[in-house]
Amino acid sequence: MWTKGEGGVRGGALLAVLWLTAALSAIAFAVASTVRAETERSANALDGLRAYYLAAGAIERAILYMDWGPGQASPDGTPRYWVPWRSTLYFSFPAGEAVVEIIPESSKLNLNTATAEQLYALLLALGAEPERAREITEAIVDWRSPAPGGMTPFDQYYLSLRPSFRARHASFEEVEEVLLVKGMTPELFYGDYGTDAQGRLYPRGGFRDCVTVYGAGARVDVNTAPGALLASLGLSPGAVEWILEQRLRAPFRDMRQLEPLSGERGFERLGIGGGSIFTVRATARLRLPGGGLSDLRRSVAAIIKRLPPGWDRSYHVLRWYENAWGHSASLQPWPPAM
Repeated sequence: MWTKGEGGVRGGALLAVLWLTAALSAIAFAVASTVRAETERSANALDGLRAYYLAAGAIERAILYMDWGPGQASPDGTPRYWVPWRSTLYFSFPAGEAVVEIIPESSKLNLNTATAEQLYALLLALGAEPERAREITEAIVDWRSPAPGGMTPFDQYYLSLRPSFRARHASFEEVEEVLLVKGMTPELFYGDYGTDAQGRLYPRGGFRDCVTVYGAGARVDVNTAPGALLASLGLSPGAVEWILEQRLRAPFRDMRQLEPLSGERGFERLGIGGGSIFTVRATARLRLPGGGLSDLRRSVAAIIKRLPPGWDRSYHVLRWYENAWGHSASLQPWPPAM
């Protein structure tokens, strides 16, 4: 026979057990959720690493295609490997697929030799306000010009920043140096997103896609030049739109295809291919167990210099980008499985 006091003790013990069980259950659910999140994060990181090596392998294969050149043709008569007018290559691997863009550096505007007028026109074409475009242009010219013997207004501005620094007053060695000049913004340098008539987002290239420190910039490759760079040459908006539409259907193979634009201002600056320094940019997607392609994309890029015969290798890597932005690959529909 138990007393009222004993029943209270037993009831309190049962309540304590129930609370302890609830607490342990909450801890178990929290741990399970954390483990699941970490597992998914690890899986995504692994897929990202696999896509990185897939893109890096696609760059290596694209360079081989460039070495083999136009010597062999496919049964339909098209080049089997690479020709100067071919700016995009599609590769299919057991682990996934990749799109490779081959962009001549010589077709871009050279930061160290471009005139102030050319830089100003490019910045306006990229959407910069006239006052900001003028300030950035003057800052770029000041940065690459020898020191006048005293501090320039731009030097005084850079020294007032925290942390402070000095302008190099020498040629640009990397395009990314432009991020330091007065007036330049990340949005203008890297580009941003716009919306089309249907409200869909699309990437808009930035200043870095139009300039280089390697090429001469005498002629612009009509198959790879961004629309803003074409507009900065003096081409009318209609001419720029025509070029973008035509090369989306098929690349220009001969300058005679550009005869409808022969009366346009800046036409003499247009060309096809050119130079020995290229940006090779690959965007890869993994293949899923069901045969489809993953939504995860990883882009890798390299700036290479093709070497003449007689060297121990056919190319030299000038710059490697582990995280790149494949503009054309993101604008164009992904090719069907090959």
